[in-house]
Amino acid sequence: MAEVKVRIPTPLRKITNDQEEVSATGVNIKEIIENLEANYTGLKERICEDDGSLRRFVNIYLNDEDIRFADNLESSLKDGDELSIIPAIAGGAR
Repeated sequence: MAEVKVRIPTPLRKITNDQEEVSATGVNIKEIIENLEANYTGLKERICEDDGSLRRFVNIYLNDEDIRFADNLESSLKDGDELSIIPAIAGGAR
């Protein structure tokens, strides 16, 4: 089981008591999300669909690599890895 650092985006920091970075444990990203939910109730429902898949507008990066181009939620972790939860931002010039 790996212990990783998870960077929390500003819109979700209310759930983590205003912490911008928290620790979580798990062998893959799916387990990290479950561990985060156990410690910060309500986080999972904001980043995952009801079936457990990642919401379309949420990206997770493992050591600066988008998990969608790796093994997605099954991506393996090792101690010291860093995850970043990044909400997609829409908009732009007309």
